[in-house]
Amino acid sequence: MAQQPTSDSIIDMFTRLGQTLPIPNFDVDRIIAHHRRNLEALEQSARATAEGTSALMNRQREMLQSMISQATENARGIKLSGSPQELMTSQVDLARKAFEAAVENAGELGTIMQRSGSASVDILRERIKTAMNELQDGFNKQQGSTPPPPQ
Repeated sequence: MAQQPTSDSIIDMFTRLGQTLPIPNFDVDRIIAHHRRNLEALEQSARATAEGTSALMNRQREMLQSMISQATENARGIKLSGSPQELMTSQVDLARKAFEAAVENAGELGTIMQRSGSASVDILRERIKTAMNELQDGFNKQQGSTPPPPQ
């Protein structure tokens, strides 16, 4: 059995190990660019979410102001004189209008939230799709094959 020199440093040992093992080469610039695009997509998604939240809050404020002014106007229009039936009818009518406005407003706010969430998810979904294609291309280049045609 041949005897190995005992003066080898740990660095020399790892160098020899790296030369004998089939470890793939890494394109660090490509990896950094890949992750940069991931972070940019996250930033765009967060921005879309923030814009949607801002639009939602602005619309809620507008709705609240409208409801307060409508309630004030309705309170001024209530006739305190009259029969109990007339008073009850006017109160039921005011309650019905308030309920209808609340349902309409809730529907509008739901639509704003849905659009905001969809925009954010679409950005991330597109980045994931692109990232998977990038990984597949990198694998195909490493294997020396050509990628399958897109479907």
